[in-house]
This record gives sequence, C-alpha cells and structure tokens, in this order.
Amino acid sequence: QVQLVESGGGLVQAGDSLRLSCAASGRTFSGYTMGWFRQPPGKEREFVAAIRWSTGTTYYTDSSVKGRFTISRDNAKNTVYLQMTGLKPEDTAVYYCAATNYGATYYHKESYDYWGQGTQVTVSS
Repeated sequence: QVQLVESGGGLVQAGDSLRLSCAASGRTFSGYTMGWFRQPPGKEREFVAAIRWSTGTTYYTDSSVKGRFTISRDNAKNTVYLQMTGLKPEDTAVYYCAATNYGATYYHKESYDYWGQGTQVTVSS
C-alpha cells in the first residue's frame, strides 16, 4: 500500500523558514516524479515544485516561489523535502506531497497517482 506522509507544517511569521518532509513507502519510487502542491484557502490546488527521483532534476512554478523554495530528496530515507525560506502570508496553504509515474506533465495535479493527506502552513504578517 502506497503511503505519502507529510510533516513539518505549522504557524510561522513572515520571513521565517520551514522544511516540509514527505515520507514515501509502499513501492519503489525510483522511476517516479515527486511533487509538492499547495491549496490556499478558497482556491484551487496549485503546483509548487517537483523532482525526478532518479536524476534529481527539479522543477518549480513561477517566480512566486523560485529562489525561496527548494525541493530535494534523500534516497536512503525515501523522503522528499520542501525547504521554504522568506515565507510570506500568501504562502499560507495546505501543502500536499504527490507522486506520478508520468513526469512529463509534472505541473498538472491530474497527472499524479498518489497523494498525502496534507500539512497546514500558516504565515502571519
């Protein structure tokens, strides 16, 4: 049974940092692309970042997060991370980890087969 378990969310102030973790289990993910999505209150779930497990190639959404967020993985721990720095109130959202075997459209949430339960990130001004 595939499981993606996120952790690391919380309430922080603007300018702070957080590191989200996604522990993956239940299958071999070496051929998968792992993604982070977020869903702000009252809005659609949106792509944040992705990483190809085998090569470590990374992708990010637009300039709203590029330069502030870094996605990485630890093969030994089967864990994907999202390091977030310089957090802003507009980063407030539920953050989800997801896995897809079809990495060509990593930015489409519909491409993802597996999802975690989400972790809340709240940034106060």
